[in-house]
Parts: sequence; structure tokens; C-alpha cells
Amino acid sequence: MKKLIILFFLATYALAGFAQEADKILGIWWNEEKTSKIQIEKKDGKFIGTIVYMIPEKYKNGEAPKDDKNPEESLRERPLVGVQILDGFVYSSDNKEWKEGRIYDPKSGKTYDCYAWFENDNLLKLKGFVAGIRWMGKSSEWYRTTL
Repeated sequence: MKKLIILFFLATYALAGFAQEADKILGIWWNEEKTSKIQIEKKDGKFIGTIVYMIPEKYKNGEAPKDDKNPEESLRERPLVGVQILDGFVYSSDNKEWKEGRIYDPKSGKTYDCYAWFENDNLLKLKGFVAGIRWMGKSSEWYRTTL
């Protein structure tokens, strides 16, 4: 019985550590150009990211830029602030990365498969790719910040 109790506590401790490592991605991030801030949060057990701020220089006539490159014509007039650009990320403790995600690029209107990992606590690297070929894609660096 004693061994079972010890095993239970060790398993609980390991799961808590796993959750803490996975949640490290949560927060507000500057994109690479430092023109937008993206809030990463957990929804239904997966990590998503939404544009929550754009620098004033991007605004025209007091309005945030529109999602004018979106392939879905009905979405082209929506402001980019509030658009979810990351979706479906899950944490892999084996690789210490968030994988199985997708990233939407508002500049092109295209969506790519994507994974992310930490270079250090304040530098998140993301790589978008196509056709399942991870080494063939584009990387981006995001920097931890506040709103």
C-alpha cells in the first residue's frame, strides 16, 4: 500500500511538471517585426494565438488593418486585431515543442502547418511549412512582452 501511495504522488508530480512546461507558451508575444502582439492561450486542451494589438503606424484613418488577403472573401473586411492566427498546437514533452498546429499569415492570406519551441524563456521560435516537410519552411521569432 505504501508503494502505491508513493507511486501516486510521483505520478501527480510528473503530470504537474508536464503541464507547467506545456503552459510556458502562454502569454503575450511580439511578432518578429514588432508590429503586432499575439496572445497565446489554451482552449479545449490546445494552444491558440490571437492578434490583440497592432502598432498605431499600421492603422489607417483610425482603423486597424483589414484581413484583405484572406482567401474567404467574406472575411476580408474584418480587422486583423482579434483574428486568431495560431490554432491546434499540442505540447510534445519528448521534443519539448508545440506541434500539430497551424499558423495563418495575414500578409499572404495563407495558412501553414506549424510547430514552435523555445530558444530561451523569452524567445519563441515558430516554423511554418507545407506538405509535411518541416525542414522546408519559414521560421519566425516572437518575443515575450506584456499587453
